[in-house]
Amino acid sequence: MGATSTVVFADLTGSTRVFEAMGNARATETVTRLTQWIGGVCEAHGGRVVKSLGDGVFAIFGDGVSATKAVLEMQRNHQKRLQTWPAPLRMELQIGVASGEVVEVDGDCYGDAVNTASRLSDLAGPGQIWATESVIEQFNGGEVRHRSLGPINIRGKSEMPVIHRVDWQDEVSEFLTMPATLAQQPRGADSSFGQIELAWLDVRSMFRAAELPIHLGRVDEAQFVVNDPRVSRLHARIEARQGSCVLVDVSTYGTWVRFHGTAGASGEIALRRDECVLHGSGEIGLGAPLSDFSAPTISFNTTGGNVLLARRDMRER
Repeated sequence: MGATSTVVFADLTGSTRVFEAMGNARATETVTRLTQWIGGVCEAHGGRVVKSLGDGVFAIFGDGVSATKAVLEMQRNHQKRLQTWPAPLRMELQIGVASGEVVEVDGDCYGDAVNTASRLSDLAGPGQIWATESVIEQFNGGEVRHRSLGPINIRGKSEMPVIHRVDWQDEVSEFLTMPATLAQQPRGADSSFGQIELAWLDVRSMFRAAELPIHLGRVDEAQFVVNDPRVSRLHARIEARQGSCVLVDVSTYGTWVRFHGTAGASGEIALRRDECVLHGSGEIGLGAPLSDFSAPTISFNTTGGNVLLARRDMRER
């Protein structure tokens, strides 16, 4: 029988870049020191390190409050450390936290909470903490600042759990990005995806559903080229799937998406080797968050297929 526990996955981002800059020996030493420090923070808050994962740590806690306090301390102290490091050597933390039944076998841990925390650490952006609602509920409405991301599609799960981003900054600015909800949008009878328009600087292209998939990237092999060093050679893929327009991140440093709200509000999510449905209009950031004003940003606008047919009929008349 398993026990209800809280699982933490804390991963360092950008380690590949650091190995290239520092060489294997020095980079390995740096990453090892950081993962040992992460493990020490977990243990100081009553957690137990199950295993180290190269550039990350998998730990287990008896409750969500202790786990959350541990990851808050990690982010705050690690950010102070990074301020003294050269920009090319900075490895930020992205953390996933989930509560649920965990089964221990031969010193390793298994269960839905383990799988969910691992996926959340992949989906969270650099410097972010993503937690399941089961973790947030343990605070009884106080002691931790968080923002709901709504239901998130997590690979391998039939239902979309409600996920929260935990704010760790000492002072939360109004300029902090509000992550967008990945809840499925209601579709009308005439809202099946028909085409997507992409624009970057003075480049503008239109792709019909039948012309997909396409790649966004830095090289000429991409159907939509964004010439910026932060953009991977083939950075992201847009495909038509079951009447929807789906964006898939296949990059090194990630893809960010912000949807335009009906009242002018906007939100931002980070994709790490994951995907989301593009609907309406908004922006796609390649290799850097959209909160970075220098990020290479693609504007997008999707249009329903039946709307296109109606327009075509009008032209033919």
